[in-house]
Amino acid sequence: MTFLDRLSGMGRWGLGAPLLLIAMLAMMVVPLPPIALDVLFTFNIALSLVVIMVAVYTPRPLEFAVFPTVLLVATLLRLALNIASTRVILLEGHTGTDAAGQVIQAFGDFVVGGNYAVGLVVFAILIIINFVVVTKGAGRVSEVSARFTLDSMPGKQMAIDADLNAGLLTQEEARRRRDEIAQEADFYGSMDGASKFVRGDAIAGILILFVNIIGGLSIGALQHGMSIGDAATNYVLLTIGDGLVAQIPSLVLSSATAIIVTRVSTSQDMGQQVLGQMFSKPRVLYVVGGVIASLGMVPGMPNAVFLGLASMAAGGGYLMARRQREASAAVERLPEAEQQEPSPESRELSWDDVPPVDLVSLEVGYRLIPLVDRTQDGQLMGRIKGVRRKLSQELGFLLQPVHIRDNLELSPNTYRIALLGVTVAEAEVFPDKELAINPGEVFGEVPGTPTKDPTFNLDALWIDPENREQAQGAGYTVVDVSTVIATHLSQVFRENAHRLIGHEEAQHLLDQLAQRSPKLVENLVPKTLSLSVILKVLQNLLAEQVSIRDLRTIAETLAEEGTKSQDPGTLTAAVRVALSRSIVQDLVGPDEELPLIALDPSLEQLLHKSLQGSNGETVGLEPGLAERLQRSVGEAAQRQEAAGQPAVLVVAPEIRSWIAGWLRGAVRNLTVLAFTEIPDNRRIRVVATVGQDEADKKSA
Repeated sequence: MTFLDRLSGMGRWGLGAPLLLIAMLAMMVVPLPPIALDVLFTFNIALSLVVIMVAVYTPRPLEFAVFPTVLLVATLLRLALNIASTRVILLEGHTGTDAAGQVIQAFGDFVVGGNYAVGLVVFAILIIINFVVVTKGAGRVSEVSARFTLDSMPGKQMAIDADLNAGLLTQEEARRRRDEIAQEADFYGSMDGASKFVRGDAIAGILILFVNIIGGLSIGALQHGMSIGDAATNYVLLTIGDGLVAQIPSLVLSSATAIIVTRVSTSQDMGQQVLGQMFSKPRVLYVVGGVIASLGMVPGMPNAVFLGLASMAAGGGYLMARRQREASAAVERLPEAEQQEPSPESRELSWDDVPPVDLVSLEVGYRLIPLVDRTQDGQLMGRIKGVRRKLSQELGFLLQPVHIRDNLELSPNTYRIALLGVTVAEAEVFPDKELAINPGEVFGEVPGTPTKDPTFNLDALWIDPENREQAQGAGYTVVDVSTVIATHLSQVFRENAHRLIGHEEAQHLLDQLAQRSPKLVENLVPKTLSLSVILKVLQNLLAEQVSIRDLRTIAETLAEEGTKSQDPGTLTAAVRVALSRSIVQDLVGPDEELPLIALDPSLEQLLHKSLQGSNGETVGLEPGLAERLQRSVGEAAQRQEAAGQPAVLVVAPEIRSWIAGWLRGAVRNLTVLAFTEIPDNRRIRVVATVGQDEADKKSA
């Protein structure tokens, strides 16, 4: 088994990190021989070189996400080595400059020429470069990057959710992109903290230098009887060597930190980016060569060096220009289909430039963005998904996703709901408040800003969250902002369900029915009715808030009645009769009694005659009569609603469709039934008769 296999085995068993930490702890406590210090210092230098090479060749910072942890471990390793080497230097420094191993001796003798004064200057310069320039700059970049990454997270999350709702991303792709955003925030946050380790390491290097020098001089002079000069030669050189062998890897790791945090995520490594962005223009090298050549002609300058460098710059520019010309000529020789795609400004327009209109869209102002951002505990996305699930089950077909995006043109607290690009609802909400809705009877006063409920136009108050219990005690219904928007969207879905179902949805419903009743669907489409006629019937039902869950009954009725008529209105009336039990059950539940609002027989007869005398779609009513009739029906419906009962108007089958369409926009929550749509198992109770006075006046 190789050494790498053993390392891999320890990693699988989770032993690598604990063993490394135990080894560093042992280095701080157990004295190490000089040969062990040589091996560990060499390993430290090699580790720093590996880290900076990985930083240079990594295309994206996130691909080196373990870097903050590696930086921390390398810093702890270097500090542990400083402690171990300090112990050896102070204990054995009187024996000579090789007391702490050959690596420290080499850095003390060879690198600084055995002159500790020069060593102190070199060490001070390294500290200044590392601490003042590299570490401070990298720390500032890390801090700013972390701040901007966190600030941009809501917008990135919204862009992903918008692409997902628009169908541009799959669930797996959206999850992967969300994970990348979270990892990016964690990475730059960790880098902001890791840069502080490097900064602290530089400060620790200065303090360790002074401690070793002072301690070494004291021990050499007082304990070993050495002269100050001899003690300085031994201990200061050892300390300088120890400091250099520690600070050079520290400078390398600081440079790696700066490279990582200043990188831009691309598909190229650092070398490719530098070559591609700095030396891609031959003109730059020509100008540089000219300036250097001019300086080289000045008397007293090292002419050979300047002119040689100028020649290299000019030659590089010439080679680069020739390479670019050859590349352009090769592109021109390619067939048209293989040439690079033209820019958007120059290419011809195509159907790809015409974006589809969103079926349902929700636009929010910038202060409402946290409501749809899951990283900020935004609840609106979950609420909307719950609304779609509930309504899809109630209505009987799958509601399409809502395309959510921010709109800077809206006021900060405003949201807008649009269907097929047309605005159908818009309201202003306050994310730091809660909405207290007046259901009709409240007791006492609650501090707040008066407003209207965006969904049902009820009186309401915007209150502070701490006043929630007081408002509930006074009889208000208190909801948060996410619930307000989700409820408004739910009502828009209900009122416009007939606009949200199309040929694709109708065909999918028939395909599902064909799995259970294949013969039924085979006889229905296209033998009896076309898909367009079936879709129109489904739209008519949804327009009157009738669920299409019972698709089998609908299909059987259409298959039977479709041989007699192809008119969608006639077919809709037949389907309503077949669905009468479920329609009434949705209104009153299991109650056997059905409260009804009836029209005066004389007025109903009058409307029937007027409809027969017209084109069959409109009734010519005197405006005053129409207004009074709408008002009377509306007052009766309000009384039913106040009593907690459904508002149901019963009329003759011949005028039901026209009455329902006429009153749909004028009276909310009113259901219009035909006499034939009342099941036999229900008792009826007429709670109001509308139109007696109006009929008498019209007859007169």
